[in-house]
Amino acid sequence: MKEKMIADYKPFMFVDGQGVRCSLYVSGCPFHCRGCFNEAAQDFNYGTPYDDQLEQRIFADLAQPYVQGLTLLGGEPFANLQTCLPIVTQFRQKFGQTKDIWAWSGYVFEQLVKDPLKKQLLEYIDVLVDGPFKIEERDLSLNFRGSANQRIIDVRQSLKNNEVVLWQQD
Repeated sequence: MKEKMIADYKPFMFVDGQGVRCSLYVSGCPFHCRGCFNEAAQDFNYGTPYDDQLEQRIFADLAQPYVQGLTLLGGEPFANLQTCLPIVTQFRQKFGQTKDIWAWSGYVFEQLVKDPLKKQLLEYIDVLVDGPFKIEERDLSLNFRGSANQRIIDVRQSLKNNEVVLWQQD
């Protein structure tokens, strides 16, 4: 994989987390969940290269006062550390804790904290929807997740407490 590939970028979304969000869909996912809503993004070569022009657009969109934060999904953000880590680092430098970061991952929280590189990205995330999509547990009535096995995790509290703390919607 030579370039950082992006499956899609969607500004001003209402479905990829709480509030108005800018959603970055990274390319590539090792899970290949049956029934994935974004099957094309499973290919690490799918999409377009992440470049300075896109980065400038993302941060200009994020700077809008009505935008609550950034969402990382895809694909698999934690399999795209070379793309996601610089973005979240710059995000925190620009916005501190005034805006939040959500991420969706097929990995579960317990796996992410055990991998030092993946944990680096996790430490920037505020809310994590974890676990692979399981079509046999699909439930369209769930907020922010597709199957009942997935959890919505308050990452800061979970890291602080050394155990999973579920996110409570405001």
